Amino acid sequence: MSDPDGNPAGRTPHGAPYRAPSPAETLEAIGSGDDETTTCRELAAFVCRTLGDAAAVDLTVEGRTRRVAAAGAVGLLRAPAPAPVPAGRPAVRAVDEGHPLRSWTLRPGSPPVHGLSVPLARQGISYGTLLAVRTGAAFTDHEAATLHFAARVAAVHLRHARRLAATERVALNLQRALVADPGRPHPNLLIAGRYLPVGPSALVGGDWFETVRLHFGRTLLVVGDVMGHGLDAAVDMNAYRSTLREVASTELAPHRVLRQLDALVAEDAARRPATCLLARVDPARGTALFASAGHLPPAVFAADGTGRLLDVPVGPPLGTGLGGYESAAHPLTHEETLVLYTDGLVERRGEDIDDSLARLTALRLPAPASAAEAVDAVVAGLDARHAEDDVAVLTARIRSRPAHP
Repeated sequence: MSDPDGNPAGRTPHGAPYRAPSPAETLEAIGSGDDETTTCRELAAFVCRTLGDAAAVDLTVEGRTRRVAAAGAVGLLRAPAPAPVPAGRPAVRAVDEGHPLRSWTLRPGSPPVHGLSVPLARQGISYGTLLAVRTGAAFTDHEAATLHFAARVAAVHLRHARRLAATERVALNLQRALVADPGRPHPNLLIAGRYLPVGPSALVGGDWFETVRLHFGRTLLVVGDVMGHGLDAAVDMNAYRSTLREVASTELAPHRVLRQLDALVAEDAARRPATCLLARVDPARGTALFASAGHLPPAVFAADGTGRLLDVPVGPPLGTGLGGYESAAHPLTHEETLVLYTDGLVERRGEDIDDSLARLTALRLPAPASAAEAVDAVVAGLDARHAEDDVAVLTARIRSRPAHP
């Protein structure tokens, strides 16, 4: 059996004869994920299943080319010794304007090894190259056109993946910048915070923490979580944070701060709801006044490292316009560590929330622990770096006063 040019027909590594797949098959096989590595692997595997013995995808990023995926008889992809002219000279085969294909005989002999280089390009942007290799029959024009179509499909997904990655980087950098410096509390309060996005490339959410200096040595601690993920959630988080700073500067009690914030946010129908927990710490009196808008309760760890949850009345999330917030006061000594957090720290899929919170209070913090040591212990003890959602944690301790002789 031979191809239309008289060359012996070959078979794919799977034993099936080479065949040009339909456009529908191509569209279904390439682009199942949102990252470029998955797209490249699917492209290489698809070519090997249908038209070649081996395939590779090389991407170009900032002028540098690297091989991202390879499939099939990868030994055929290694550059052979120079073939005699004209056998080794690439021939340009134009499939459509501006996107020429290059085909050549990689290794003459019996059977010969033929290669086809296809650009991964879309709307004037080149992302890299698809290299298809097979033994025996050279690629026909119809097969070359099929490979070119597959490369264009892949290029569309590569463009989408890079745009999505760029959006994620913007959102992540914005959020990291916002939570990296939560403000300056009074010197009589020691704080430490951590923000951990879920996964290396997942969409970020709207988690944040904040501190606001108030009069008479008091500091307002804030932890919040805007519902949803991505750049929109990060932008809404920034808006919540800015508005809260303005409202908190009026020295209102925490429940009244939430009431005003809720009313302001409810006027904007496009704003996403958010949960929020406030703690106004008064080191001079050794107390903390709390108010919650749909948020999980704070935890306090004693000098011996044992933890407990504080009972705080829970009102509706911010943005509903319902109000109904209340404050609750609890003592807080300089030997205790206060822990505020978002739900990503404790919640696990399929687990009851009471069990999740019990895991938090079952931790034993090192005694004595600084605020920084405490937040590290909480993050490590609950394996927060492998959480299923973004995590924000804020710990605080009242600075102990030196004893006077």
